[in-house]
Amino acid sequence: MAFEFTDSNFQTETDKGVSVVDFWAEWCGPCRMITPIIEELAKDYEGRATVGKVNVDHNPEVSFKFGVRSIPTILILKDGEVVDKHVGVTTKQALSEKINAALN
Repeated sequence: MAFEFTDSNFQTETDKGVSVVDFWAEWCGPCRMITPIIEELAKDYEGRATVGKVNVDHNPEVSFKFGVRSIPTILILKDGEVVDKHVGVTTKQALSEKINAALN
């Protein structure tokens, strides 16, 4: 199951290793389309990367910090620093390639 990032836990949960963060909202159709992919990636990368979601409506601070203006936005962080970003719907394969690059 995808991890739930919040304003209060984001810093501590993303400061070590690789994190994949999906910025989304319940009312966003494209966000709902990508949810199954995020859930699959959470299982595929369990123990190697933290894969999760940030609800932008409930967590405005972290959304503002990273300048998220369009959703879904997916950030890939390594040791707290953004190493890749994707805005909009994408494929599991494309995200896997980005995650693997960050893990290497």
